[in-house]
Amino acid sequence: MKIVVADDDRQILGALRIILSARGYDVVLARDGKEALDKVVNDHPDVVVLDLGMPGLDGLAVIQAIRGWSTVPILVVSGRADSTDKVEALDLGADDYVTKPFQTDELLARIRALGRRKAGVAEGEPVVRFGDVTVDLGARRVVRGAPGAEASVRLTPTEWQLLELLVRNPDRLVTRETILTEIWGPNHTADTGYLRLYLSQLRKKLEPEPSHPRYLLTEAGMGYRFAPASA
Repeated sequence: MKIVVADDDRQILGALRIILSARGYDVVLARDGKEALDKVVNDHPDVVVLDLGMPGLDGLAVIQAIRGWSTVPILVVSGRADSTDKVEALDLGADDYVTKPFQTDELLARIRALGRRKAGVAEGEPVVRFGDVTVDLGARRVVRGAPGAEASVRLTPTEWQLLELLVRNPDRLVTRETILTEIWGPNHTADTGYLRLYLSQLRKKLEPEPSHPRYLLTEAGMGYRFAPASA
């Protein structure tokens, strides 16, 4: 898998090149935003790892430019920890966001998840399975239980909309603003209480232990993530 890594910090670039190359990734380095765009255009990467605070063309402008013509997964790795920066990056089209300093294991896990998405695993499939739950997106039907002993799970229309939005974006952070806008409309982006309520109801119906969710995960202060392969 080929990864373009863009950062103006040479130490970060060197560290990521060593970390990723040691795991078998083909790493292409870029030291500013313009070079990052050139590398994406010419090298056709499977994942882009991108800093926001680069000179000239910053990371947000790079995300916007890439999204004008490509759906390549973008992982932002930035020292900007403010939720406003995270939401702006995600709204422009980034797929995930990791704050510096980062844990190597977490970074690699996020890259693997984006690589699976690029490969099409679980994306666009008519049936999604996690745990003992099967979601048939074509039939708009959910069943739960062991094979041969499944029982239908009744979801409200809003619960279905929320579940469908999450399972169509496996391993991808979906911001609260995106969910509220998609389901309730642009005038309800502050109604986070409704969102928490519906997530709680979904977990009660689909999670093995609703109080300790395994598949429908909360990203504190940001949104939610469907993790189909969670153990």
